[in-house]
Amino acid sequence: MHLRKSKLGAACQLALLCMAGQAVAQSDGAPADEARTVRVAGHYDNAVGTSDAASQGVITTDLIVNRPALRTGELLEFVPGMIVTQHSGDGKANQYFLRGFNLDHGTDFATFVDGMPVNMRTHAHGHGYSDLNFLIPELVQRIDYKKGPYYAGEGDFASAGAARIRLMDKLPQGTASLSVGQHGYTRGVLADAFAAMRGTLLYGLELNRNDGPWDSPERVRKYSGVLRYSQGTQDDGFSLTGMAYKNSWNSTDQIPLRAVESGEAGRYGALDPSDGGDTSRYSLAYAMRKRSDNRLFEFDAYVIRSQLDLYSNFTYFLANPGLGDQFQQSERRTVAGVNTSVSWQTEQAGFAMRNKLGVQGRYDKLSPVGLYGTEERVRHSTVREDRVREGSVGLTAENSTQWLPWLRSVAGVRYDAYRFNVASSIAGNSGKANDGITSPKLSLIVGPWSKTEFFANYGKGFHSNDARGTTQTRLPDGSASSPVTPLVPTKGMELGARTEWLPGLQSSLALWRLDIASELLFVGDAGETEPSRASRRHGIEWNNHYIAAPWLLFDLDLAASRSRYTQSDPAGNFIPGSIDKVASFGVTLTDQGPWSAAFHLRYFGPRPLVEDNSVRSASTTLAYARLGYQLNRQSRVSLDVFNLFDKRASDIDYYYTSRLPGEAAEGVEDRHFHPVEPRSVRLTLAYAF
Repeated sequence: MHLRKSKLGAACQLALLCMAGQAVAQSDGAPADEARTVRVAGHYDNAVGTSDAASQGVITTDLIVNRPALRTGELLEFVPGMIVTQHSGDGKANQYFLRGFNLDHGTDFATFVDGMPVNMRTHAHGHGYSDLNFLIPELVQRIDYKKGPYYAGEGDFASAGAARIRLMDKLPQGTASLSVGQHGYTRGVLADAFAAMRGTLLYGLELNRNDGPWDSPERVRKYSGVLRYSQGTQDDGFSLTGMAYKNSWNSTDQIPLRAVESGEAGRYGALDPSDGGDTSRYSLAYAMRKRSDNRLFEFDAYVIRSQLDLYSNFTYFLANPGLGDQFQQSERRTVAGVNTSVSWQTEQAGFAMRNKLGVQGRYDKLSPVGLYGTEERVRHSTVREDRVREGSVGLTAENSTQWLPWLRSVAGVRYDAYRFNVASSIAGNSGKANDGITSPKLSLIVGPWSKTEFFANYGKGFHSNDARGTTQTRLPDGSASSPVTPLVPTKGMELGARTEWLPGLQSSLALWRLDIASELLFVGDAGETEPSRASRRHGIEWNNHYIAAPWLLFDLDLAASRSRYTQSDPAGNFIPGSIDKVASFGVTLTDQGPWSAAFHLRYFGPRPLVEDNSVRSASTTLAYARLGYQLNRQSRVSLDVFNLFDKRASDIDYYYTSRLPGEAAEGVEDRHFHPVEPRSVRLTLAYAF
């Protein structure tokens, strides 16, 4: 969600913008004879010799299960430098921050689960919308993350980075757990895997209830299920996975500071208690890997059916003093896609090479996607309603060559072609559009020397724009508008180093820059397109993992960035919401007899809320803690504490105009904030069978 004080209703802008458990891993581009041992106390597959950039890495389940998380979306906070927050109810996609971006609900960061895209393009609430609430965290095997547009295999939304989440095929043992906490929180999980028809059948179920600390109870009602059949291994086998998810909730959205200071609303109060929503997601995915001699064939196919009805009111009585400004964003979507690739190793002129060719196809059908005026969730008007067909094909080629024992290159290119077809309720906005874009990539990896290697990365990428903006000639109020560029190019570069010179310490440093030709924005809440200026972001990241002892792990991640529009404007050149400082510190303690513990501290710094930087958010520092005790071979109890120091801070801040009852018709510019949840405790009893 990205608000500009100059735009009415721009609350949530639609931006138009290896295998876990292996003893040996290898970067996607490295020849087989260059593979090196990588496991670091079971938590990371990030050792020297395993990646193509200093900012690339892998998180395994061992770390995921040992760190407390308030929300499912916080899985992405394992990506160094990533911040995950929420400005609304917990049935809605989270708010993400990384590398100087307020990523809104996922724009410019691509997320996948077993090859299925999570980012929803031309979404009712925000282009690139990434809702991870359908995941059951206990079934996540690993998270492969990349940053920057340097990888031929990553296309739309991946300019800032990408994360590929892999689910488990098997479980070491069945598990049943029950969690209870304050504010009506209960969560139950049941999962197991067993032999079936020469393969393995895995199932997982999750039920969740939560009212939260809000004056208007959140009443989350969440159901998730996974059923997976697999044969063979992840490198030579197949899997068929069905997933189902349904959720409904009430929202306490951000509120104006003046309402709290006057006593009109409490810190955890809602100005429109009828806000909220319901959503569902059902998917079926097939994945196959076939290895023969020096060749690997990969094939993924998926179909997803999802729906969302979301009710929000961010300006209260500014646009409609009689009925209020609540609106409904609604969509019904079907997504189908195929990813296939073949890679092989060869030798040319004495140089070991690995080549890879791939095709990625995706088709989205929205019937319809709409924006409606509502009062207490009852429609009274249609702002716009569209039926959209959006298809894309990406062709990828990549070559990795070992030129010298200390020099390797990865050169790649991808070509993406898009076709948009829009049937709109607004005359003049229906039509078709096409676009294509070529994105070259190059990485150089030097070393290692003294267990240290160096990286130079360059790449062009892109983000697509909302399909409705590509054919739009009229705004909902009837005024003229110009179609936007369907595919917006981005360009990034990075210099980095990774070292294991000090025993037990794995450290990486990256200097990066990212340019975006235009941060074109489709304002979903107002139903119109708003072009923005070109921008540049650059920064530094320093990530550290220290194994002090086999039972003690320390993590320290630091990031700083600078974000500016590159085209000067009297309004100012700061990018609202752009994050400039992030710090994360963690301690994980295991195998101390029956005891275990974890502590995680995260900090994200103040951000400009308007272009001239005259209004800034405060910083936010939060701490989570966990204490676990193994009762016996099968039973375990753990206590999680969130917001350990009970900080009164904001999950997110905005600055824009809203109107409360009795205020002037033009409204009041004010800071609007969504508070972090107060200190809360959750107790979990887990039983292994």
